[in-house]
Amino acid sequence: MTKWDETAIPDQTGRTVLITGANSGLGLHSARTLAARGARVLLGCRDTERGTAALRRVEAVADTRPELVELDLADLSSVRRAALRVREDTGDRLDVLMNNAGVMATPYRRTVDGFELQFGTNHLGHAALTWLLMPALNGAGPSRVVTLTSLAHHGGGLDTRDPNFHHRRYTPLRAYAQSKRANLFFATELDDRLRTGGSATLSVAAHPGMTATELTANSARQRQLPDGVNNAVRAVTGLFTQRVELGALPQLYAATAASVRGGEFFGPAGLAETRGHPGRARKNPAIRDTVTSARLWELTAELTGVEPAPR
Repeated sequence: MTKWDETAIPDQTGRTVLITGANSGLGLHSARTLAARGARVLLGCRDTERGTAALRRVEAVADTRPELVELDLADLSSVRRAALRVREDTGDRLDVLMNNAGVMATPYRRTVDGFELQFGTNHLGHAALTWLLMPALNGAGPSRVVTLTSLAHHGGGLDTRDPNFHHRRYTPLRAYAQSKRANLFFATELDDRLRTGGSATLSVAAHPGMTATELTANSARQRQLPDGVNNAVRAVTGLFTQRVELGALPQLYAATAASVRGGEFFGPAGLAETRGHPGRARKNPAIRDTVTSARLWELTAELTGVEPAPR
């Protein structure tokens, strides 16, 4: 895996990939990269105007025409509609689901369905989408689910009794860390259940280290800070982060490399996993807690009303 980069991605002709949050940052770069290798890329985007602009950028490099899928992960009815459309449009054959979208460190807000925004978007929306698309993933044979988490999963616990902060004090970073830990729990539990059921689908996790995406700037904007503060945040972020082209490599490796095995976790291999080419990443020891993992799986099904797959 030494110095693995985009040039090592094999031909993707004939493969169909759905990428959530594909209108910018890691998602857009991943979409352009895979489209340039021949994949049929479906861009899952909440904002159709920004999604259309991203679609044009992907079309410019694509061998197979990409498509826009309207998807708001903070609205389970939108998740259901998007999953149904993808299943119909692909004939129940989806080779890669890249759960890339996310929100970070937002002020306290709720999703359409009443969940805390970060937990609802980053975890519940993606889990529901994954379960709803399992027939299409199974239909593609050796498919992959790539779930993007963060180094922040080391920074906070997961409270399955009060994941939506109804009774405990809310802090933006605490909620973000919880949602990212939930992502990694889900990816690991999903792979365990896929293996037990004899499925050919792999569940793999990845994180981008410290990468200059729109997440930090979006978080500052949602706090309605003065323009000068927003500009300062952007400038400081740029000093300590790597380019999107490098940050996207772990998820691209997870999605395409032949050597990948289910349950693996990839991130930048350099400087405490903050930057560099992809390598195996370290899961927080808490992820080995099978009781919490199973409880999150059950709670997710209860909250979303989506039948978990595999059972």
